[in-house]
Amino acid sequence: MDYILSILIFFPAIAGILGFVVDKGSAKAYGVSVAAIELLLALGLWASFDTTNPGMQFTEFSPIISQFGISYNVGVDGISLFIVIMAALITLLGIILLRDDTKNMKNMIVSLLFLEMTMVGVFLSLDAIIFYMFWELSLVPMLYIIGAWGGPDRVYAAVKFFLYTFAGSLIMLVGLLAMAYLFHLESGIWSFNLLDWYTLKLTTNQQFWLFLAFFSGFAIKVPMFPFHTWLPWAHGQAPTIGSVILAAVLLKMGTYGFVRFSLPILPDASVTFTPFIMALSLIMVIYTAMVAFAQKDMKQVIAYSSVSHMGIIMIGVFAMNAEGLGGSIFLMLSHGIVSGALFMLVGVIYERTGTKIMDEFGGLAAVMPVYATVFGVMLMASVGLPLTIGFVGEFLVLLGFYKVSAIGTILAGTTIIIGSVYMLALFKKSFFGPVRHEKNLGLKDLDRRELTALLPLVAIVVWLGVYPKPILEPIDNSVKALLVQMENHAQLESTKEAIIVSKKEVK
Repeated sequence: MDYILSILIFFPAIAGILGFVVDKGSAKAYGVSVAAIELLLALGLWASFDTTNPGMQFTEFSPIISQFGISYNVGVDGISLFIVIMAALITLLGIILLRDDTKNMKNMIVSLLFLEMTMVGVFLSLDAIIFYMFWELSLVPMLYIIGAWGGPDRVYAAVKFFLYTFAGSLIMLVGLLAMAYLFHLESGIWSFNLLDWYTLKLTTNQQFWLFLAFFSGFAIKVPMFPFHTWLPWAHGQAPTIGSVILAAVLLKMGTYGFVRFSLPILPDASVTFTPFIMALSLIMVIYTAMVAFAQKDMKQVIAYSSVSHMGIIMIGVFAMNAEGLGGSIFLMLSHGIVSGALFMLVGVIYERTGTKIMDEFGGLAAVMPVYATVFGVMLMASVGLPLTIGFVGEFLVLLGFYKVSAIGTILAGTTIIIGSVYMLALFKKSFFGPVRHEKNLGLKDLDRRELTALLPLVAIVVWLGVYPKPILEPIDNSVKALLVQMENHAQLESTKEAIIVSKKEVK
């Protein structure tokens, strides 16, 4: 296990390079095999992970450019562990769901394996430059996936996705370089090590500008209102596998960035900007939920629903207490599982009918009962039904937010009602009533390939909804350590008071 993190990061990329010489007919089987091995490695990491240790584990350090403090530095804690496992799981199931007649299958598999490397690399990096490299590299395979396999307007959607995220990333890079420079001024040495940055004492003015620099990169990736307009386009034009990975994993890079960079490094600025972030998040939650209700395209409903749920995650992050922050990280996982499954399900019906317009369906519950059942389970998880994975994270986030603002919690809670309305409306239009087109009477239910991809997600939705402790416990330990670090690092008394950390609870 000494080099398990490096293996997790680079194994998909090495396999992707070797994939160029694989026969076209064997490309999918090769991709499934590689992704399955990656998932087993991630599960092995979990099995060896000390859930009682809140700090970084399995760390690896190797200098790259010593004079500037750039190094290959990776590690994992309870916050990043399960996001890595989710990335490996979603990649595997997404490849399984690919149709055998997918055009240029080999190129698709290679792109997905390189994308998997970048995703895992982002969540395991402890060096800011290495983090930034993986962050930017993730744009390339996703740009290609949307541009090569997407819908009629795929080029516009791909370019918009790239320009938005790349522009924000450049400003974020300026912030990262400024952090290293400020560390050099204080200590006399250069370092891009996040753990070193956690000890740096910054003035409130420095924190203010650095927070804005980080915010530009992370907020666009989330995406927060009003930077969200690229996402519906990307989802609308991306192939099913692109939407699945985009919603399940790539969006979590933004919220993860706030947790890993903004909160522990810039605690005073984080508290200062909290009202602003909360206001944007509430707008994001309510506005996009209403937009989702107005959509006629099933995929667009889920796309806007995804933005709304990401707003709930942001609320939990900036509640800055154990319940809210822990709930937001769990909600990252739950949203990844549920949104990924919903986009898979939309892809299934689109493959059969060539349309995603809800009014074109009707009566699918009688024609495709297994499909309707799986869709119903995921729909209930999406609206936060108790005993499903969606309830746990949302409940904890709202509980944590209530300690900050009771009125804000009521407003955020309305999204559960609005979400129920538009998701149930989608289900009613698509699955009940008369079948609107005679050709839909002959639609086939889920086949073995589709069940193999979807049933594991159904099992996870129920398992973690009933018994979330195996996931929540290590997350909770790392979250409490993060909050204590924030409290100790904060220079303003108002910040220390705003960070709600119970000493008894930490002990």
